[in-house]
Amino acid sequence: MRSRLGITGRKYRIYLILLIFFTGAASAQLPAPVVQALARAGIAESAIGVYVQEITADQPIISHRAEQPLNPASVMKLVTTYAALESLGPAYTWNTEIVSDGVLKNDVLTGDLVIKGGGDPKFTLENFWLLLRALRARGVREIRGDLVLDRSFFSIDASDPGRFDGDPTQPYNTPPDALLVNFKSFALTFTPDAETRSVRISVDPPLPQVQIVNNLTFNDTACGDWLSRLKFSAQNNADTARLTFIGPYSNRCGEQINYYSLLGHREYAGALFTYLWRDLGGTFSGRVRDGDASANAMKLAGQRSNTLSEIVRDINKYSNNVMARQLFLTLGAAGAGAPGTTEKAFRAVRQLFVSKGLAMPELTMENGSGLSRAERISARGLGQMLLTAFRGATMPEFIASMPLVAVDGTMRRRLANTEVAGQAHIKTGLLTGVRSIAGYVLDAKGRRMVVVFLVNHANAFNAQPAQDALLRWVYARD
Repeated sequence: MRSRLGITGRKYRIYLILLIFFTGAASAQLPAPVVQALARAGIAESAIGVYVQEITADQPIISHRAEQPLNPASVMKLVTTYAALESLGPAYTWNTEIVSDGVLKNDVLTGDLVIKGGGDPKFTLENFWLLLRALRARGVREIRGDLVLDRSFFSIDASDPGRFDGDPTQPYNTPPDALLVNFKSFALTFTPDAETRSVRISVDPPLPQVQIVNNLTFNDTACGDWLSRLKFSAQNNADTARLTFIGPYSNRCGEQINYYSLLGHREYAGALFTYLWRDLGGTFSGRVRDGDASANAMKLAGQRSNTLSEIVRDINKYSNNVMARQLFLTLGAAGAGAPGTTEKAFRAVRQLFVSKGLAMPELTMENGSGLSRAERISARGLGQMLLTAFRGATMPEFIASMPLVAVDGTMRRRLANTEVAGQAHIKTGLLTGVRSIAGYVLDAKGRRMVVVFLVNHANAFNAQPAQDALLRWVYARD
């Protein structure tokens, strides 16, 4: 009897045996320590994608279910930052400008003052202060007009900032904006006072739009997870915020700081402007509103951002979601013209990857940060991108942006006192049901390896030992 392949008898049986062997080889390729750690975590091997390849090799060492699209969580930031470095260049900067078509005479500006946002991902309180200081140095003291915020560089659909996990006050849920000021965040400092047996809560910046109700009780118990013991409630809308804290706070905790994202973008920027402007000796009594700067407006001051090579370090080392989203929208504005949109940004990434010969039909990007249930990529696709990135001109900036194992960023506490410490640049990702790592390992023989390990499973939170086992195996392998 002849098979469809033209193989007969004993050869056909051998062929079937080999076919069965190699079909199951994907699972067998996983190193034993990884398989054992997955079993202990209760994670099925069908729920993971793993890809490992030496930089100079033609084929991967491990390719386990590497074609299946998986949610990568924050590892998606590698796609956004690599695309940005290649498309915009490491020296790219954002510019925030103050312009006006009013009349400036004797320190008085008669007319509206316009702050034109350029999408800066890290326009901090300090940068805002420097911008306003430059405006004062220009000779502006009194503003007889409105404060107009030009936020037209991005076009973003209005959405509930708490849509992802129900907590809109978390800084990671801050939506992007063309004029993102200080991540619209407030630093709350909790300070115990042993003499009065009380706990003080201070707010920075101290804007009147934010009210704190402090019902904390002082004690001397062990500190532990101090934040989880506090009962916190927020009445937060675009205009005002009221935060109430109830619960014990231990003197042993000392001073602690936690951050909250409050108010709307326009309201935060306007309130902070009023506070800082008066602190600089300026006067302003007009309204705060949105609007576009006129083409003929006179530039009064400007503030350049850090370079992209610095920005991507913050994004990847500390997994900053809002900065990643700002960068993603910038890709859209730079590639297809303002306003930047998520559709334009995704199209720009796809076009770049086509030009690099990277085929990723499974790639799905919603916001470029990984804080998404919709984003998808395969372990192979991500691995191939990392290989391509290593051979590119921006490779040093890209690799340096990733956390160094046991040294800094989100990997600073992992694999300390092991042989891998300081030998791997690894980006991490974590969501409910998702745990991921991706990056580069310099192994014991000096070979650079690309490593990707994506987990989508109900027990994904327990996948860290398996991922760490893979990193150690890659480092020590023959």
